[in-house]
Amino acid sequence: MDFDVRKDRKPQGRKKLARERAAYFQLMQQGYSSSEACRIVGIDRRTGKKWRNGTHASGGRKALPPMNQEPAPSGPSRYLREADRIHIADRLREKATVRAIAAELGRSPSTVSREIRRNRHPVNGQYRPHAAQARADARRPRPKPGKIGQNPQLRDFIQNHLDIRWSPEQICQALRAQFPQQPEMHVVHETVYQALYVQGRGELRRELARALRSGRARRKPRRQAQQRQPRFATPMVMITERPAEAEDRAVPGHWEGDLIIGKDGKSAIGTLVERATRYVMLLHLPGDHGAESVRDALVTTVQTLPAHLRRSLTWDQGSEMGAHGSFTIATDVPVYFCDPASPWQRGSNENTNGLLRQYFPKGSDLSVHAREHLDVVAAELNGRPRKTLGWETPAERLHKLLAA
Repeated sequence: MDFDVRKDRKPQGRKKLARERAAYFQLMQQGYSSSEACRIVGIDRRTGKKWRNGTHASGGRKALPPMNQEPAPSGPSRYLREADRIHIADRLREKATVRAIAAELGRSPSTVSREIRRNRHPVNGQYRPHAAQARADARRPRPKPGKIGQNPQLRDFIQNHLDIRWSPEQICQALRAQFPQQPEMHVVHETVYQALYVQGRGELRRELARALRSGRARRKPRRQAQQRQPRFATPMVMITERPAEAEDRAVPGHWEGDLIIGKDGKSAIGTLVERATRYVMLLHLPGDHGAESVRDALVTTVQTLPAHLRRSLTWDQGSEMGAHGSFTIATDVPVYFCDPASPWQRGSNENTNGLLRQYFPKGSDLSVHAREHLDVVAAELNGRPRKTLGWETPAERLHKLLAA
């Protein structure tokens, strides 16, 4: 393609200069300077500068889509192309809104907004399309070194707390609290999960995945809860009759309870969780977990509480609560029953049972655990900071309530 300075110097408009613009960019790619490429093609140097940095339509006219030096690749692209960035620069010079630009490009407004924020000039804030393309290309190579793998202090902190069964979210909150002025020590909990789950990263010891609540080294999709039928037909007071103060957790003393079952359903441990503080108490059931044994263990445990912390108990419709009437007579604590197949109505207790499975795995014999061991496990759970309590521990929250 041979060009020389055009003899006809009359303005031709953007559409008529499409061939010259394509030749200009081709010469730039071959190593010519902008001034030399403008001379060969026959355009003003200011025109070449506008083509490189984004053109500005005069007179308030809407800018036309940028004319590319090469045909645009067919089909949608996950990433913004250089042509898209030129169009963004053109429209920003015309004071177009982000939503208008996004609609013209067929992109989400958040995509355009993020592109402008991340790839504009770090000092003057101007958006230059070719510089933006260079910044995007520099960030794209994969794999990138992980933040945990590059910081031994951060890695050791996370590994030490995973060893004592802290969750990734609890660890990340503790990092921000202990190192407030060190952003290199701050990560989100998803970063910790990725360091454990993604093969080949080597940022955290693989065996630490067993310290997670689930004990799994990979993600598992959620499934609907299995449908369960009521196991007894004795008169029950349903959860809809429970006082409103229990529902909003405004007053302490309302408890949720359940059993965690051992191998072949032959052993069990009872769990009680206070709704306002998430304080945990465990029931020792060394023999069986029938209705009478559960009632006796509940009566013994509940009677250790002060009167103002004995307001109600919520349970599912399991057969182990067949003696709930005599429990209420002995303790003056009413029992409210959840609807069938509705574990979310005892959400605090369900969450606690998941935490306890780290100590009492499914399929194990739970009858081997002594009363003293259950107390140690409960104390460890009550000493963990909880997000829902503003990162206080259940023991601290309960102590405040008792002191008041």
